[in-house]
Amino acid sequence: MQGVNAAGRARHDRLDAALGWLVEVPAALLVAADIVVLFAGVFARFVLHNPLVWSDELASILFLWLALLGAVTALRRGEHMRMTALLGRLAPSPRAVLEAVATAACLAFLALVVWPSSQYAADERAITTPALEISNLWRAAALPVGIVLMGTFALLRMLRFTTRSDALKALVAVVVIAGAFWLLRPAFAHLGRLNLLVFFVGVAGGCVLAGIPIAFAFGLGTFGYLALTTSTPLTVVVGRMDEGMSHLILLAVPLFVFLGLLIEMTGMARAMVAFLGSLLGHVKGGLSYVLVGAMYLVSGISGAKAADMAAIAPALFPEMKGRGADEGDLVALLAATGAQTETVPPSLVLITIGSVTSVSIAALFTGGMLPALVLGLVLCVVVRWRARHEDLSAVVRAPWRTVARLFAIAVPALALPFVIRAAVVEGVATATEVSTIGIVYAVLAGLVIYRQFDWRRIGPMLVSTASLSGAILLIIGTATAMAWGLTQSGFSRLLAETMGAMPGGVPMFLAVSILAFTVLGSVLEGIPAIVLFGPLLFPIARQLGVHEVHYAMVVVLSMGLGLFSPPLGVGYYAACAIGRVSPDAGIRPLVGYMVALLIGVIVVAAVPWLSIGFL
Repeated sequence: MQGVNAAGRARHDRLDAALGWLVEVPAALLVAADIVVLFAGVFARFVLHNPLVWSDELASILFLWLALLGAVTALRRGEHMRMTALLGRLAPSPRAVLEAVATAACLAFLALVVWPSSQYAADERAITTPALEISNLWRAAALPVGIVLMGTFALLRMLRFTTRSDALKALVAVVVIAGAFWLLRPAFAHLGRLNLLVFFVGVAGGCVLAGIPIAFAFGLGTFGYLALTTSTPLTVVVGRMDEGMSHLILLAVPLFVFLGLLIEMTGMARAMVAFLGSLLGHVKGGLSYVLVGAMYLVSGISGAKAADMAAIAPALFPEMKGRGADEGDLVALLAATGAQTETVPPSLVLITIGSVTSVSIAALFTGGMLPALVLGLVLCVVVRWRARHEDLSAVVRAPWRTVARLFAIAVPALALPFVIRAAVVEGVATATEVSTIGIVYAVLAGLVIYRQFDWRRIGPMLVSTASLSGAILLIIGTATAMAWGLTQSGFSRLLAETMGAMPGGVPMFLAVSILAFTVLGSVLEGIPAIVLFGPLLFPIARQLGVHEVHYAMVVVLSMGLGLFSPPLGVGYYAACAIGRVSPDAGIRPLVGYMVALLIGVIVVAAVPWLSIGFL
């Protein structure tokens, strides 16, 4: 038998549609509810001078449910980020089998964590939330519910799109591999830290290259390592996933994703692009320069790099694609600008460095502006080189009268980043809440100024926001669990001791720091890596005579390189998801941008004045 018959397929489609509606509607409502709750908190505190003490707590509860139901929606829609470069080169038959293996691997991971997540939720029942005074079970239950629903849709996906023969081959392959690892468990006990290579490089990296969704690949590597080489209760690891996914600052991700969709729907994006196009459209690579500058402008506002990208890409990508830009180059440049602007204040990573190393946050903010600008200029050089053959013969430079008219139309849209930044700087809203101010501003601008607001699109936009956010947040959750696993292995202290003992003085220490934090940034992201290694390495830098602010810039920019570099860099896949571009398309153009950024980081490391000249 090859697959299910037509009647069976129809039944599965109807079941998928019904269950999908039961998941997507609550996910959309959760996005809307979080917007309302956070904006109500801002309004009550700043306008009524009567803070809602429960708003952040309620938003956090809703957020975890949003993250899990969004991840479920993304799995149902096939929107989880994955690397398919190798799959795309295979013949149809083996490719179909590997697609089935990817789905079976997702099922294996979900089966591995469903019981620990249930235990974790049960343990949380005894905890009472401080403001709402309800059991934390209401929040933690999102984990087992989301995992069960993801398992259900993964199984339905297998039934709908995979032949019985391919499904059987895939299931057998996954069971055999899992059984082999289980039988090798005694051998792992004697490998020591070599297990890090086996699981975090071999298993996680191999799964990524095999086309398994990134979040599930990270999860399989992490949970496999902890289950087979340690005695750590897996409920503890589920807690780390919870911590990674539900950090309140990450709530800015779905809210800025929705803001980006609003900017496009209300005509604000069209107004901005029309003005910028008239200003720079006759210049080779003109809108690419706009992308670099826009990311520099908004970076750090939300505290989450994915949210920064989500605020920019929906506004610029459609017009850039319409002008013939390659989508792979677009997402590569978006990822590169994400790495470039890591030090632009108010950066959450810089705040974290200040808090764990006692370096002045004000000094870090001052020192972060110029290094990011240097890297931006390096990117612009690459943009100029790549656009050197761009044909602009049919492009007519807009008259200044037209530019002025388009500027007047675009002013309300161009003002949005300044409104958002001012709200943060003046203390009107936190980095998490500020996106709601942007959403309200965009709604009013669409209704009153641009008179373009399609209420029928709000529902689909909310569902898309939940799906995209869930895909990003599940990656962050499993990456956080991976970071915790590396910490428990003693790898962090070993690295610090090794770097401190290396010969060659300051140049060698900085070179090794660039290499180490590039690798760490691809696995740990900025904040976990800083928390783990900052207290260990900054004292070594002081002893060698490296200025703390200078070293902070080198560290943060190096982590940015890793964070946005495949195959493990979470930021790169977030950029691909936000740009709705396959990860395969951006890898080749990304190489040139990353080489340029590496050169820029080396310049920042070699010239301390760039970081400390204005202190």
